[in-house]
Amino acid sequence: MAPLEHHDGEAVRVGPLELPGVLEVPAQAIGCVLFAHGSGSSRQSPRNRFVAGYLQQEGLATLLFDLLRDDEEGDRRKVFDIGLLAERLQQALQWAAEHPVLSRLPLGLFGASTGAAAALVAAARCPGRVRAVVSRGGRPDLAGEALTAVQAPTLLIVGGLDEAVLELNREAMKRLVQAEHRLEVVRGATHLFEEAGTLQVAARLARDWFRRHLEAARPAEG
Repeated sequence: MAPLEHHDGEAVRVGPLELPGVLEVPAQAIGCVLFAHGSGSSRQSPRNRFVAGYLQQEGLATLLFDLLRDDEEGDRRKVFDIGLLAERLQQALQWAAEHPVLSRLPLGLFGASTGAAAALVAAARCPGRVRAVVSRGGRPDLAGEALTAVQAPTLLIVGGLDEAVLELNREAMKRLVQAEHRLEVVRGATHLFEEAGTLQVAARLARDWFRRHLEAARPAEG
């Protein structure tokens, strides 16, 4: 996983709980992507930071933040509480809507593992605010009935060797009845996309999806 050019970003506190996050806004940003990490991960996730770097190079702002407080991270019930994680994402979306810069940008959600389910639930609850969703190695099936209410264009990226999760994604995709959706299978990749070149492929797919849909959602100027 070759590193991209690194940006420290701006340290921010997100939502009413003031969850710690890192915001990076490129010049003339066309949209902003909020990251929902999976179980056992955080805003420091090297894989999510890698993907964020790809998005930033294409004019997309990124917000990586912790979905749980320090005192909650050891509680396995909260780590896998999709409803709670989705609520934190909703709070982050509201925070972005009130931010002096982000409020002018269309918003997308990127979720990995259980974070993908939380992203889809949040998208279902905020249909006018979330304009695109990408899941990498995600568990969209854990979003349950919320899948049928998702309207945001949704891209599911799964490793070709991640057979159990791939089947779960195929089944979940059938329930995305209101949303444009696509499944991309990355050949040679397992669940964490640790194999050479596979995370780059996933990052490019996410970049292209967000750029296409967030740019289309930008308000007309003038």
